[in-house]
Amino acid sequence: MLAPGATIGILGGGQLGRMTALAAARLGYRVHVFATERNSPAEQVSAAATVAAYDDGAALARFAQAVDVVTFEFENIPAAAVRRVAALKPVMPRPEILEISQDRLHEKDFLNRVGVATTGYREIADAAALRRALAALTGRAVLKSARMGYDGKGQATVGADTPPGEAWRVMGAGRGILEDVVDFQCEVSVVVARGADGAMEAYPPVENRHVNHILDTTIAPASLPQETTRRAEAIARDVAEKLGLVGVLAVEMFVAKDGRLLVNELAPRPHNSGHWTIDACATSQFEQLVRAICGLPLGSTERHADAVMKNLIGGEVETWREAIADPSARLHLYGKRTTRPGRKMGHVTRLVPRKT
Repeated sequence: MLAPGATIGILGGGQLGRMTALAAARLGYRVHVFATERNSPAEQVSAAATVAAYDDGAALARFAQAVDVVTFEFENIPAAAVRRVAALKPVMPRPEILEISQDRLHEKDFLNRVGVATTGYREIADAAALRRALAALTGRAVLKSARMGYDGKGQATVGADTPPGEAWRVMGAGRGILEDVVDFQCEVSVVVARGADGAMEAYPPVENRHVNHILDTTIAPASLPQETTRRAEAIARDVAEKLGLVGVLAVEMFVAKDGRLLVNELAPRPHNSGHWTIDACATSQFEQLVRAICGLPLGSTERHADAVMKNLIGGEVETWREAIADPSARLHLYGKRTTRPGRKMGHVTRLVPRKT
């Protein structure tokens, strides 16, 4: 067990790191963040920061020497940098888990290997392979970059009549994955925490609504049949167990029209759809991460209210005055200096009486 007073290192300086640092400070831990730019959201609330490129081996070594345990706050950190740090200090979740989540093909291959259902998919190694795949399509599919895509970046919806060259250009990567379009009722996610002792705590499934491929609103809990809720939580727990996760994992799923649950993506860190837990639950997803990597008992996921979380994207951040005046709202701003379209600037969680 890592006692309060120790230093947690966070690779990445974004809002997830910021909220993790705030949770860590409440429990008496110091946070040292490694970020690539000065005055990042996480640095603003952390005790120390190393600002350098992820390929700066000397900076990574100094960072590792200054902390007791390390985690990461988003998937697109170069795996090589995480492995360099892991050679010096414990990194949780393990670098191998990060590498699975960084590659959509590896991720779906892993899920299928451990018996978890996903959408149908195939590897697209080059433009010629895409041309052949499009000719064989009978419906619609989504072409995605195998690596580095998020919030709708690096993807295009395609059909048999789509010009292959244009789709390849929009996808914008040297290797892709073609995923079948799912006829779904809704998109949900489950956030689960797992400790080194194998103990697990899961939050209820939440419904996620997207605008322009970016998460706009999360409704907690999702309005699902009890059996679907049970299966969604069981899938998340099973995936965390099969990964050997120590930390927090978000499992995103489609609820198909026929009731099937199909896993879409994994995120081995706190997730945007779990932000509501800060204000509505006994223990937030960020505190669970701190507890898990420090060897503390996991906290209760009991919620004292239902919630609707709304992201403030781009210019929507200017509505903060309305939120701060609303007694049912909890405003969270991320300290980002520049507003631009599609950028997550903050979120508002509105609490509603818990349904009985």
